[in-house]
Amino acid sequence: MKYCRFQLQGLEQYGLVEGVAGRDVITRLLAPPETAAGDMDDLPSKRTDPLALEEAVLLAPVRPSKIVCVGRNYREHAAELGHDVPAEPLIFLKPPSSLLAPGANIVRPKISQRVDYEGEVGVIIAKRCRHLGPDDDVRPYILGYTGVNDVTARDLQEKDGQWTRAKGFDTFCAVGPVVVSRLDPWAGVEVETRVNGQVRQQGTTRDFIFRLDIIIRHIAQVMTLLPGDLIATGTPKGVGPLVAGDRVEVEVQGVGKLGNPVIDE
Repeated sequence: MKYCRFQLQGLEQYGLVEGVAGRDVITRLLAPPETAAGDMDDLPSKRTDPLALEEAVLLAPVRPSKIVCVGRNYREHAAELGHDVPAEPLIFLKPPSSLLAPGANIVRPKISQRVDYEGEVGVIIAKRCRHLGPDDDVRPYILGYTGVNDVTARDLQEKDGQWTRAKGFDTFCAVGPVVVSRLDPWAGVEVETRVNGQVRQQGTTRDFIFRLDIIIRHIAQVMTLLPGDLIATGTPKGVGPLVAGDRVEVEVQGVGKLGNPVIDE
């Protein structure tokens, strides 16, 4: 299943996205997918007038209670920043207020001199998840996958020595454009970031230092993951700065293109 969140007649709605004559089209309205407890095929729905996805006013497709991110999950990214490879998943939080819709503006704050893109694969949690055993299958806890741009004020990250401020500005977590329920990060999902049409990052989840099952178990040892929570799984090498007037695009294989323009505060 593929779904989006969008505005329809002034209301926020979830929509089923299906291929029609070679185009992605919203064909049905859905109940909030986080209520599905992992089985989205049973979600209540009703027909709506077909709307091409490209013509819809898209919103961030998630409304998480928290956004949990994994740092340095690709060896070459850790190396490009001069950091050691972590011995266990390195996690941090972004506030839900940092969420940004597809197409909306990434705002470079005045107090930062360098704001970077970080394209990533995002994972949405399906049901309450806490203290998983080493043999527990994590797949039933996954609602779907999406694209994430973990925007970062790199100079503030280095200055502070911890990441809350650098990662937490409004507009610093672009998500979308849709959520897809069936991808296989263990087999490999490609992620690519482009700035003004030029490829800056290319990676695959096959190169994760920590596989997705390890990540979810690690996070669930610390905090309870709730339906709709978002995990950003780490970025490949090639991060770099954005300036006003740029357009950055994160494309996750099977999900589509998450594009956002950049402006100054």
